[in-house]
Amino acid sequence: MTAWIDMIADEDASPRLKAILDQARTPHGTVDTVMRVHSLRPETMQGHVALYRAVLHSKDNTLPFWFLEVVASYTSILNDCTYSLTHHFMNVRNLLKDQPRSDRIFTALKAHRPEDEFSGKELALLRYAAKLTTSVGKMVKSDIEALRIAGCDDGEILEINQVCAYFNYSNRLLNGLGATTDGDVVGYYTA
Repeated sequence: MTAWIDMIADEDASPRLKAILDQARTPHGTVDTVMRVHSLRPETMQGHVALYRAVLHSKDNTLPFWFLEVVASYTSILNDCTYSLTHHFMNVRNLLKDQPRSDRIFTALKAHRPEDEFSGKELALLRYAAKLTTSVGKMVKSDIEALRIAGCDDGEILEINQVCAYFNYSNRLLNGLGATTDGDVVGYYTA
């Protein structure tokens, strides 16, 4: 695991940090750089873990997990965050279990043309996430009204808002501290 700042290894962790690292472990039993980079200030790691799980892994979400991962990936593309894109597009691939479709989605998102692979409600949500990422100061009430017209309910709008907002935070954390995926087990879900 690498970043531009020091990170504390498990064997050097205080009992308090060790407990928080244990909370941050992935299903693979590892602590990814995105969490370990907080090790000098463990309380921020604890908050980050809670937010990440609430936003992306809540059983209360109604949109498909694969689509939430698409929004995470698109936000990360728009922010040029290779770390998050690497992890979260692997999740898209593993959840979809359709390599040709995954490849088409990746190509469309990288080209900033989600309309090449999405339509209707999904496309409207991706466009909302793009505007929230690249032009946050220009958000207006009609952006929400357009989502409702496309068939989104307010809970779905909130889900996408939170995924997009979380990844804008995380992308800035990762890019701003030079975090890499070196040593991470890439992807939360298994194939």
